[in-house]
Amino acid sequence: MKLGARLIALILLLSLAIVLTEAEVITLTPETFSDKVKEKDTAWFVKFCVPWCKHCKKLGNLWEELGNAMEGDDEIEIGEVDCGKSRDVCTKVEIHSYPTFKLFYNGEEVSKYQGKRDVESLRTFVVEETEKAAEKAQLEDKEL
Repeated sequence: MKLGARLIALILLLSLAIVLTEAEVITLTPETFSDKVKEKDTAWFVKFCVPWCKHCKKLGNLWEELGNAMEGDDEIEIGEVDCGKSRDVCTKVEIHSYPTFKLFYNGEEVSKYQGKRDVESLRTFVVEETEKAAEKAQLEDKEL
């Protein structure tokens, strides 16, 4: 019996370790998009894609790898929207091609990413643009 309990405990620990190492990419829907991107002092870097797009497919695990690279940064969230399922969201934020990467801060669109499609380039972009957006927001708060 003790061996069985130990085996179950080991399996649970391994399962937890796998869950904890998965990418922190949050799927946004029409029900969650607006509330999430409006979170105070939080940047949302969002990928807008459709499953049938060859360019989206070519990204492979890039977005999940970015999610892993950004893990632990409480001020930056990595999200994705399936424009096939969430057309209203994509229309609202003016998505005209796939994939599109946009950064939102305090509910406002800050910038659109158009650089290299590798983790380090994406990470550098989102960190730098988030810092700029946070500084701008602080200045605006002081003016009020």
